[in-house]
Amino acid sequence: MFCSSHIFLLLTVIGLTSGAANNSYQNCLQIAARFATTVTNGPVADIRMTNGFKVTCPQIGNNSCPMPMTNGVCVFQQKLCVTCINGSTVRIRVQSNGLPRRCMIVFPTQKLAELNIDFEVNFNPDVSVNSPNQSPTTTAAVSALLCNVTNQGSVPATSAYNRSQISTPQDALAGVAVDGVEILNANSANLVDPFYPAGGYPSEGADQCISHPAPTSGEYHYHVASGCMVNPPAGNLTGCGPDIGCLNNVANYSLKMFSSYKNLTVIGIAKDGHVIYGPYDSSGKQVTSGFDVCNGMFYDSIGNYAYFATTTYPYITGCFGPANYPNAKPNCTTNPAQSYTKSIYAASMSTSVATILNVSSSIATTSNVSSSIINLITFFMIFTYMIIIN
Repeated sequence: MFCSSHIFLLLTVIGLTSGAANNSYQNCLQIAARFATTVTNGPVADIRMTNGFKVTCPQIGNNSCPMPMTNGVCVFQQKLCVTCINGSTVRIRVQSNGLPRRCMIVFPTQKLAELNIDFEVNFNPDVSVNSPNQSPTTTAAVSALLCNVTNQGSVPATSAYNRSQISTPQDALAGVAVDGVEILNANSANLVDPFYPAGGYPSEGADQCISHPAPTSGEYHYHVASGCMVNPPAGNLTGCGPDIGCLNNVANYSLKMFSSYKNLTVIGIAKDGHVIYGPYDSSGKQVTSGFDVCNGMFYDSIGNYAYFATTTYPYITGCFGPANYPNAKPNCTTNPAQSYTKSIYAASMSTSVATILNVSSSIATTSNVSSSIINLITFFMIFTYMIIIN
């Protein structure tokens, strides 16, 4: 007979293909509370027109200061508003002027820019390991996807991303850190890893927070995770030099900055609405595997997908996932991930038509059920699976 164990097996196979992420209004509020916001009742019409957190930075000169000097000293304001919008689908709106709650280092000839970052997106949208947004398999395909400074200009439809018409164009924007600073695409203008470049390109300079302004636009930004996101230093900054163990050692230096945050630490939100966490998971273990080619990971049994900071390229997020787990590596870095492997949660949620056929075969060989019923069961399972993944 077709017994309860077979029904359970059938439901298990179908159930594991889908997960419901933590994307309620309360979930959104919990994430929003991790940001260093300066506006309590958002959203606002223009974040630049609000009062922010005042930062005094004597090491920034008149030519570089993003706001008018005060008595010969650079004084600027960090402005950030993160708003959760309740509805049938919870959305999150991020508004920032792109300036940090701390000093910055900048060349005297460079001008820092106050930005108007303003976008709204579905909060932590449901996604499936069985329906990847990206599926490169060769070195050429992986490189074309990751070694591309504008590949995050387009956001998956499931995120329903919407940028304010008056905001700064954001094709290279990957997300916003909890301090309001931009997290840009993982590449330099040379389309290589900024800190471990391939092809003989020089590595880029940065300050002690592993951040720097764009040469022409003046957009201050991160490419890798920084402890300054969650714990901004006081006073003047130093450069990313050998004296602090940063020069030519950015990846390990980045990890050391989170020595007091060895837990699941929110460091930002990606432009696709998924949360960005630091380099440790909820058990206090450093994330060195379990992520896909975009640097995203299914990190719990519920089906939550997020990006995690790693010590390998692309460091935070290289594309908007979920994605596949290819054997190939990008050719624009000398510091690629050793491998892309599914987390135990991604593996448990993975299925295929082959898996379904194996289950059907098992039912047929252990039950006194006619072939017509087995065929009907198989059809139902495949039909349900195709609905879920599409």
